[in-house]
Amino acid sequence: MSKNKKKARNHRTNEITKGIFTVLEKDPKKSFNYKQIAAKLGLDNTQDRNQLIKRLGQLKEKNRIQEEGRGNYMAVASTKKYQTGTVDLTGRGNAYVVIEGMEDDVFVHANKVNKAFHGDTVEVYIFPRRKGKKLEGEIANILERKKTEFVGIVDIQKTFAFVRPTDFRMYKDFFIPKDDINGANDGDKVIVKLVNWDSKDDSPTGIITEVLGKPGEHNTEIHAILAEYGLPYSFPTEVERYADTLDTSIKEEEIAKRRDMREVLTFTIDPKDAKDFDDALSFEVLENGNYEIGIHIADVSHYLVPDTILDDEAYERATSVYLVDRVVPMLPEVLSNNACSLRPNEEKYTFSAIFEMDKDANIKNQWFGRTAINSNERFAYEEAQHIIETNEGSIPKEISIREDAYTVPEDVVNATLEMDRMAKIMRGRRMQEGALSFDKVEVRFNLNENSEPIGVFFKESKDANKLVEEFMLLANRKVAEFIGKQKPKKTFIYRIHDDPNEDKLIALNGIISRFGHKLDFKDKKSISASLNQLLSDVKGKKEQNLVDTLTIRSMSKAIYTTDNIGHYGLSFDYYSHFTSPIRRYPDVMVHRLLQHYLDGGASAKEEVYEQKCKHSSDMEYLASSAERDSIKYMQIKFMQDHQDQEFVGVISGVTEWGIYVEIIENKCEGMVRISDIKDDYYTFDEKEYAIVGEKTKKTYQLGDEVVVMVKNSDLVKRHLDFSLLGKHEG
Repeated sequence: MSKNKKKARNHRTNEITKGIFTVLEKDPKKSFNYKQIAAKLGLDNTQDRNQLIKRLGQLKEKNRIQEEGRGNYMAVASTKKYQTGTVDLTGRGNAYVVIEGMEDDVFVHANKVNKAFHGDTVEVYIFPRRKGKKLEGEIANILERKKTEFVGIVDIQKTFAFVRPTDFRMYKDFFIPKDDINGANDGDKVIVKLVNWDSKDDSPTGIITEVLGKPGEHNTEIHAILAEYGLPYSFPTEVERYADTLDTSIKEEEIAKRRDMREVLTFTIDPKDAKDFDDALSFEVLENGNYEIGIHIADVSHYLVPDTILDDEAYERATSVYLVDRVVPMLPEVLSNNACSLRPNEEKYTFSAIFEMDKDANIKNQWFGRTAINSNERFAYEEAQHIIETNEGSIPKEISIREDAYTVPEDVVNATLEMDRMAKIMRGRRMQEGALSFDKVEVRFNLNENSEPIGVFFKESKDANKLVEEFMLLANRKVAEFIGKQKPKKTFIYRIHDDPNEDKLIALNGIISRFGHKLDFKDKKSISASLNQLLSDVKGKKEQNLVDTLTIRSMSKAIYTTDNIGHYGLSFDYYSHFTSPIRRYPDVMVHRLLQHYLDGGASAKEEVYEQKCKHSSDMEYLASSAERDSIKYMQIKFMQDHQDQEFVGVISGVTEWGIYVEIIENKCEGMVRISDIKDDYYTFDEKEYAIVGEKTKKTYQLGDEVVVMVKNSDLVKRHLDFSLLGKHEG
């Protein structure tokens, strides 16, 4: 089963969809109403029944099922043979077609892929199933191409050229007519656009639309990473021009429509190199001794008007992309770094969640709406951390983001210390309620002026980071609750995280048991508690990054949807994204919907917003993939300067073709190919997560410490090979 399918299986919607087909196809000549289907599937709560009704309507619209009379549904006669699905290509040219609602994916042999590419939506003809064999089929039609632009290397001939795609799942080179080479030189890395692929042609025909540069050069490779995922690295001229014409001045008549908080103590805490500050915190002591704490978010929706080219561009991007050496923003600089950046001593429009809280961090009152603020101070996390650790406001020069050492005003020091104390109370409550504590190590690079890595360091989340995080979580949670609990139900955008897949947790338990850890499967709370215990126990140990990574992989993926099922990882029944509209489009939509409902508006169209949620989730996945690739690229670049050095690493993966080793001191991961280990003939033992020498019985097992050297590094393919020098005797 494909990994894409496994990722999706856990979602409740998919379970219900499968159930519908199971019921209808079991008795294909009979029709059923939703109550009969619900009874057969054991759906006895209102949420599941509503989801069932919705899915029946959607499947009918797509002609996946048919309606016989009002409200009675039956299987479509041809559903057994032709189905619509998504292509998941393997490196060998074979494919699986993933079909929503079907338990098994359809295997398609390479010679029956019929010109489909990875990710395409296709119609697949399913062969009659042979007993004991996997489901097989043939791609009959390509309904929609997932992408039509690809990155590749040019091979120039006398009167034409070929482009060899760098994606290993692309099984054909592109033929480029002489007139469509467009100035590319032999060996250049380029973007090629699919023009057509006639049935009689062996190769697809393409046109070179952009020359990225020479393979291996820094800008070439960074732009190639973005291009591979269809992510832009600059704004169209007309979008920039439109943004530049926006009136970003602050007007008294607009402030008059808002809650004026310009006189309230307000400050921002961000990374020291941040350019956009999209959230600020305010703190005020009330006469009754309680605190009024405001979470103020840049009011992007004030400037970003629906149905403009600027809004269309922001929606298409859906997120900012954070690569190792640059940010590709969702919004042009005039908004992201200027008008919507909550810089100190500047009046700004904000959208706020304001809470009256007692000293035990209990909420007594809440208010949501548009505001105006004037931030008093800007701190780096390191400066706020210094205040928390020393209980005083003297910031030394070595951590100051100003030119010299300075002293923070007493009221700001008191506010920081009090909010830190309350954040710790809130975090403690979350953990007690079953929230997971992921403090995964994040790799960062020190870069020189040429964007070359000269050092590796790890980003650490300290109290100052957690202070900001807790109040952002509070705002996100309470905004979602405020709308989610209203009757009648209103369409809203939620950030959901499904329960983990138990099969994956059992597999995780098998691996961590090798390090002396175990999970408790008694009930949901026990699983959460034992996962937290695991994450705490491995902190600082050699296996930490491996265990953190495997634990995250065992989780479902958080997504955006209008169908709220809660957030498992945070242990929240309601959760949304409200706090980062500069860099996430769902937050912009949340602001718009919240204001619409505050103004007394009717519920928005669910289908429209569900489609926007899916697009946002898809773009988030692409952005995170590009971010991962850029880190991998920079790690390889870093290791190229350490070719002759011995490193101690942990075996982080074992396969039939080799072992993956992650270097402890810099988290760079590479492969030792089984064919390169010369002291014995090694075979793969799947049950033991190990390779075993045939003569010596020497084993290299998941989690073992080994010594390696760089054997080969390929920036273009983003691949790192190690030579194995033996086990580490530490």
